[in-house]
Amino acid sequence: MPKQLQLIPIAAQAFRAHPIVAQPVSRALWSQAIQNLAEGHVMLLSLWAGPSAVTMVLLDAAHHISVLRVNAHRHSFPSVGKVHPAAQRLERTIADMFGIIPEDALDARPWLDHGRWGVTHPMGEATLQTAPQPYPFLPVEGESLHQVAVGPVHAGIIEPGHFRFTVQGETVVRLEQRLGYTHKGTDSLMAGASVARGAQLAGRTSGDSTVAYAWAYAQAVEAASATQVPDRALWLRALMAELERLANHLGDVGAICNDAAFGMMLAQCSILRERVLRTCDLCFGHRMMRDRVVPGGVAQDIDDAKLTVIADLVAEIRATFPSLVALYDQVASLQDRTVSTGILTEALAKSFGAGGFVGRASGREFDTRKHLPYAPYDQLQFRVPYRIEGDVNARIWQRIDEIEESLSLVSQILAQMPDGPILVPLTPPHNSHEGLGLVEGFRGDVLIWVALDRKGRITRCHMRDPSWFQWPLLEAVIEGNIIADFPLCNKSFNCSYSGQDL
Repeated sequence: MPKQLQLIPIAAQAFRAHPIVAQPVSRALWSQAIQNLAEGHVMLLSLWAGPSAVTMVLLDAAHHISVLRVNAHRHSFPSVGKVHPAAQRLERTIADMFGIIPEDALDARPWLDHGRWGVTHPMGEATLQTAPQPYPFLPVEGESLHQVAVGPVHAGIIEPGHFRFTVQGETVVRLEQRLGYTHKGTDSLMAGASVARGAQLAGRTSGDSTVAYAWAYAQAVEAASATQVPDRALWLRALMAELERLANHLGDVGAICNDAAFGMMLAQCSILRERVLRTCDLCFGHRMMRDRVVPGGVAQDIDDAKLTVIADLVAEIRATFPSLVALYDQVASLQDRTVSTGILTEALAKSFGAGGFVGRASGREFDTRKHLPYAPYDQLQFRVPYRIEGDVNARIWQRIDEIEESLSLVSQILAQMPDGPILVPLTPPHNSHEGLGLVEGFRGDVLIWVALDRKGRITRCHMRDPSWFQWPLLEAVIEGNIIADFPLCNKSFNCSYSGQDL
């Protein structure tokens, strides 16, 4: 058997411009692709199922993607997670939703299914569900160990998630997460929906990333229908995406410092974040810019006066933010909490394909805007900052660096904004098509795949939040730290509950 499977690579410009065709593979070739994953020749971008097949998207060293599809013979398929841990939760979701079982899986426990849906395998051969069963957390053995259960309801305004700590004194020996409490049935709601309804659902998958999700969904639909979007619409999308990134990064810097009992940073960063959100509301009619990115373009244009408002916002942040950065860097008690806390190694970040500030703070220099470029980022000048320390401090500084880059990108967009239309109708479909979208949200790469029927309705839509590959790493970085540092580690990751629970 050759060392590497011969994949059909697709460049970024191709998969975003045209319908995508999955490469049908036998079970033997599927298993060979899994081995390539285990050996680090390719990176897993996502894994999902339909009623009778399982699809996997891989990224190679040249930043080309490959889409593989294997038939789920007798409702099973060779497990990817058996040798590639990043796939395990995706496989557990496939089993929950479709009843398609990964063979010889290392973890066969349910993931999204808490036993309260009324049916099992709601998107496959559904059967009535029995009473909920206790969730089997992984056993831990050793001297002087005890467990601390946190959540799913938390003291702050935060989405629900359960964290089961096993500790020895104050030191965490193991953390295990139990998520799925914000499951909304989005996969089922997408099936049979119109393209317009799908755009609404995509934009509500994770509210703080509504622009990124809506753009990735729009890319997928536009690729499936081979629709060419007007230039001005693309530049307006990028403007909204960078404003979304600014708001979230500013909020996170303050919130992480607040978890280290330094409320001054939270107050000052919250003021700047609020300035961004109010500017978004003034210019785009919604603080989060929800429903402004739609398939075919954008739903709202802005005039020169509003472009000036955004330019004034950039000037204000540039004048104010450096003093906050200096304040963070000069407070010794704050540095004592963040430096060397919650270290994510470069090897683990690359193994899981961690995206966004989580991966880049640990040496994984990957940014969809640069490495899988899409307009207008292929016409803009920016760098991809990254660090190698991998601790809470590095994740704060990564956000600081990205704020500076986003300010530069917004200025360039304002200076180069083209004129022209902002929306075109989708090209009418002649037959069924599939499309793939990949957009850099503030957490990392958001992947959306959509299949359209001949009437242009959605037959299946898969959405993969970057948090799928980040949540498991949070379990790893807290080990060996004290339990009191978990809020710092958790907030420095800031994974999405809703984006993962679907």
